[in-house]
Amino acid sequence: MMLRVRSRDGLERVTVENPQGTTVSELKSLIQTQLRIPFQNQTISTNQNLLLAKTQEEIARFTDMANPNTALTALNLAHGSIVYLAYDGERTVAGPAFHPAGSFGRKMTMDDLIAKQMKVTRQENPHCELVSFDRDCANAFQHYVSETLAFAVKRGGFMYGTVSEEGKVEVDFIYEPPQLGTEENLVFYRDPEEEKAVEAIAMGLGMRRVGFIFTQSVSQDTKDYTLSNREVLQAAEFHSKGGLKEWVTAMVKLEVNEDGGADVHFEAFQMSDICIRLFKEGWFETEIGEGDDPKLSKMKKDVVLGVKDTKEVDNDFFLVVVKIFDHQGPLSSSFPIENRNTLVTLKALKTHLDRAKNLPLVKRISDFHLLLLLARFLDVANDVPALAVCVHTQSPIPEGYQLLIETMANTS
Repeated sequence: MMLRVRSRDGLERVTVENPQGTTVSELKSLIQTQLRIPFQNQTISTNQNLLLAKTQEEIARFTDMANPNTALTALNLAHGSIVYLAYDGERTVAGPAFHPAGSFGRKMTMDDLIAKQMKVTRQENPHCELVSFDRDCANAFQHYVSETLAFAVKRGGFMYGTVSEEGKVEVDFIYEPPQLGTEENLVFYRDPEEEKAVEAIAMGLGMRRVGFIFTQSVSQDTKDYTLSNREVLQAAEFHSKGGLKEWVTAMVKLEVNEDGGADVHFEAFQMSDICIRLFKEGWFETEIGEGDDPKLSKMKKDVVLGVKDTKEVDNDFFLVVVKIFDHQGPLSSSFPIENRNTLVTLKALKTHLDRAKNLPLVKRISDFHLLLLLARFLDVANDVPALAVCVHTQSPIPEGYQLLIETMANTS
């Protein structure tokens, strides 16, 4: 049996010869032997939040694998399961094959000199203090990919919300562009006119684009990586164009729970500063071959990883974990969502408005996806932001807009 062990050094493998009889204590011995981390320095857990713990007191709270005699089978650990590891001290991590640069008898080129300065190291702290998802918005996204798409193909969107002075990101709505998702790839077919309307709505709501969210398909769950090389490239591209140091990349996937069922799981990261620099400067190989290892990103030139020169970097080196919270935001997410399998029409507007006739109109239209439908029929430069400001401040909708919205609903 192979277990995946994720620590601050990335994702590594440990081979367990006798999974049926192996205990926690024996697993620690295997980690000591195979990964060269002393037994007594290890804290292991099935809870990924272990990697966010900063002090010994916080680490000591993770007790699910504290009993050395507990069998791995009792913890529902099977082939391919992930165990999270925190440890004291330092070690040298084995990396991909390398060749010496600038050794005796070899002339140093300018590329060699630049590569010597381009060191890939793990970034411990994100620029984003935490990311908090509006519960309704997150549920609307995961419910569609879970119930309708069954995680068979990938799905994605852009997250919008606010950023506090302390670096706290709040996500209040997700815009899903026209797209095509397969088991391994996600392609956005960007619609500039629709995105102008999205930005106008966000501006009126006092929000901005704060990140990128995507799902992994069920077929990817069997793969030995956190993010694939294609996902790293896509996330780095959106991050580099986001113009926000707190930009968040969120990933949604299915995970097997203790009862053998499946739970929807959210993870959040920032792409590291060195990842964004390498992407902006064109170091990444953007053509990915059929036989390329998806857990490794290829570089066009050597970079320094630890003490080695290499053109292959484990994707985990580019990920900085961000803590996830949730909140109840100012918007609802009950209106049909754009660019999905079912076309959103004005009939949906009438149905939505009739459902809550007892509420003020401003409350009934406090939904980004509804505002995006209205934006098709309004002036993007003036009317759309003005209507969004009313929603932001929960002010009465001006009579002219009220009449227009009611007319649109009644013509369906």
